[in-house]
Amino acid sequence: MAVRKVKQKVSSKKQNHKKATFKFMAPEAQSVLLAGDFNAWEPESQPLKKTSNGLWKANLSLSPGRYEYRFLVDGQWHNDPKCKSHVSNPYGDDNCVITLK
Repeated sequence: MAVRKVKQKVSSKKQNHKKATFKFMAPEAQSVLLAGDFNAWEPESQPLKKTSNGLWKANLSLSPGRYEYRFLVDGQWHNDPKCKSHVSNPYGDDNCVITLK
């Protein structure tokens, strides 16, 4: 009697991930980095890419949840001007908040 192995599809954790697009307009900037809960506040791990019109952009795949974040533009912290939700941080500034459902 032959035994047949059947591969089962293992559901990936990424199936529940949502696409989050982060944008920052800074035509004169040399670098724009993204830091937040999703990358342990390590801005170097998430550089944005500059488009021809000066818009910096990054697409991330994140699990549903609430995330705080900020942009680091040429070494200076900035909030997302399009973000409507903010929370205070321990440094006397505000962090932006995004919630993915």
